[in-house]
Amino acid sequence: MKRLGEQEIAMALRDHPEWGYDGARSAFHRDLKLRDFSEAFALMTRIAMAAEKADHHPEWSNVYNRLSIVLTTHDAGGVTKRDVAMMAAIDEMTGK
Repeated sequence: MKRLGEQEIAMALRDHPEWGYDGARSAFHRDLKLRDFSEAFALMTRIAMAAEKADHHPEWSNVYNRLSIVLTTHDAGGVTKRDVAMMAAIDEMTGK
């Protein structure tokens, strides 16, 4: 899979304003604060099911009601269209 260029990354961020980009890691990232642990865990479960179906898995961490998500395509050495598709799926799940 081909890595996205700077212009494609900028377009993805424009379309998904809740996300940021870490150039050092070549990864998209998003931090969410949810109502409580149950809500965070439920969202993680929904994301995990979508990720498994897409065979594209996020890096993430969860502390109580906070969820941090990092998306990159390790095989490509950076972000690809697969990451943008996962961003869109997560945005749809969160309503943003």
